[in-house]
Amino acid sequence: MSIRVELGSRLRAVAGAAVVLASFLTAGVAVAATPAVAVTNVNLRAGPSTSFPTVVTVPAGATLATYGCLADYSWCDVALGSVRGWMAAQYIKVVPSAGASPVVMTAAVAAGLGIAAVAFNQSYWNTHYVGRPWYGQWNRYYGPYARGPVGHVGATRCYNGACRHGGATRGPAGNTVVRRGVVVR
Repeated sequence: MSIRVELGSRLRAVAGAAVVLASFLTAGVAVAATPAVAVTNVNLRAGPSTSFPTVVTVPAGATLATYGCLADYSWCDVALGSVRGWMAAQYIKVVPSAGASPVVMTAAVAAGLGIAAVAFNQSYWNTHYVGRPWYGQWNRYYGPYARGPVGHVGATRCYNGACRHGGATRGPAGNTVVRRGVVVR
């Protein structure tokens, strides 16, 4: 009898800890955004490349919130109001502190301000783009035979449903995946 009670207590404790952990993970850790401004009129993209669809066009001088950048600081995850997307870092000026003049986003500036290196993945896509006309087309933009949303060397050519791909696709973490062959769609 005491073994069952003790086991039941332990299971309830583990279940309770799991609920607390799940609520923490679901809520997510709040990431502080760094204030910034757009240098010029620029497209806010659904991913870190001009291959991704435009979410909205950001007017020059618009106030942004910068949540992080790719590890090489070439593209950053920003928000214009409640709209999230990716912008090339060269079009962002961050505001280092209240009253300070904005400075162009570079790796050194980002590191000095504590702007995190973040990854682009399907979870980001699913969180921010549900309901957009292109939402269901993740593989078109980021699938194994997409035209390199983050960086691409080589080409994909399709004819009569058969696609040939030769070259390398570079992912958001900078890793390179070489894909060759024929895919029939």
